[in-house]
Amino acid sequence: MIEVLEVLILVYFTVLNTFYAVAVSVATRELSYHIRRRQSVGLTELLNREFYKPVSILVPAYNEEETIQASVDSFLALQYPEYEVIVVNDGSRDGTLATLIRAYDLIETNRNASKTLATRPVRTIYRSRTRPNLTVIDKENGGKADALNVGLTYATFPLFCAVDADSLLDAEALLRLARRFVENDRLIAAGGSVRVMNGSVLKDGRVTELQLPQRWIERVQVVEYARAFLAGRTTFSALGLLLIISGAFGLFKRSVVIEAGGFLEGTVGEDMELVMRLHRRMRDQRQPYDVEFDLDPVCWTQAPDSWKVLRSQRDRWQRGLWEGLLHHRRMWFNPKYGRIGMIAIPYYLLFEALSPLIEVGGYAFMLILALTGHLNLTFVLLFLLLALLYGTVVSVAALSIELFMRVHYARPQHRLQLLLTALLENFGFRQWHAWVRFRATLKLGQKKGQWGAMTRQKITARK
Repeated sequence: MIEVLEVLILVYFTVLNTFYAVAVSVATRELSYHIRRRQSVGLTELLNREFYKPVSILVPAYNEEETIQASVDSFLALQYPEYEVIVVNDGSRDGTLATLIRAYDLIETNRNASKTLATRPVRTIYRSRTRPNLTVIDKENGGKADALNVGLTYATFPLFCAVDADSLLDAEALLRLARRFVENDRLIAAGGSVRVMNGSVLKDGRVTELQLPQRWIERVQVVEYARAFLAGRTTFSALGLLLIISGAFGLFKRSVVIEAGGFLEGTVGEDMELVMRLHRRMRDQRQPYDVEFDLDPVCWTQAPDSWKVLRSQRDRWQRGLWEGLLHHRRMWFNPKYGRIGMIAIPYYLLFEALSPLIEVGGYAFMLILALTGHLNLTFVLLFLLLALLYGTVVSVAALSIELFMRVHYARPQHRLQLLLTALLENFGFRQWHAWVRFRATLKLGQKKGQWGAMTRQKITARK
């Protein structure tokens, strides 16, 4: 029995790391293609094109007093022919609304909802006297999904972009992502890259100088984001298996989402659940469609800078992953849903949702073997090689591709420090992270649909 468990654990990590290796290879090819594409299609050409689709930018906000103005400034500075920004204040208890009123000279106005989704009551609608494409909606607290649904009902354009209130968009980001909807009529949802802006220099709502955060806890998240978006989502998108579009930056066809019922309340993973529901609905109706990820557009986000906040965030992410998978369990291993049901969902179930249980179980298994005198040195070495060393090599490879092909840190020592972080994250941080996700899995069903506490640093910028 012990030998069987040892073999199963080793096979699990062998399969997982084989996927990582393939992902790095696919990501390298896709990144090269995107770099050539970006160079061949410049901003001037994009702006001069006659065909584009207007976009509504939805910004759900809850207790975002410290970051909301810098974020809205970045959205208002986007280079796009026609768009509106709709900030939905979800009953914030801090000065979020007061900050918006003061910064943008807001006054009360009347505006009717074009489509109806069941939401919490709206208190007041504001328009800006200085920025005509900015609307602020103040509503009773109902959670992020409810805030997004309110934004959907008041949006007026065919595409909507869902962004986080603590995020900044590159000036060209929306233009480059929306281009995909003009080029591909089948496209119903697309996501862009999200990167950590902690420590960077901002000017006029834009990241003008990329700098490495001083704290190790922030640096390790730079590595995580690079690996997740470069090696993970790039590969899944290229294979037609994409299940997640980040809540920090995603673009959707508004009519399709409204017909699907909007964002689902009662889950902390409303972004993944929506994408899974769109896959399910389109395949049930046998309609052709695409869901894609684009490396090119970049959204900058503020990563947690304390262990407490990071633990809370990863707890929510793990519970959200399970909630989305369980809500759509009908799709598990179901040939009716094609590669989504037979490949994408099984991967997320076995190698994402269950991975902390298996990893923590593997460490516990080794401890039990050691205490009972049955520890097999060969198993220990192979387990550490597959679970730690090989994962480290893949992380360094993914980060190296990101650093030297796409991201330009001004100081060479910053690149070396990030590579060192990629080496060290597997020894301590990874085990801590697995434990947090392990505990989150055991808490499924608790604190459903809550925003969760996220302490923000005040965003400062150079003028």
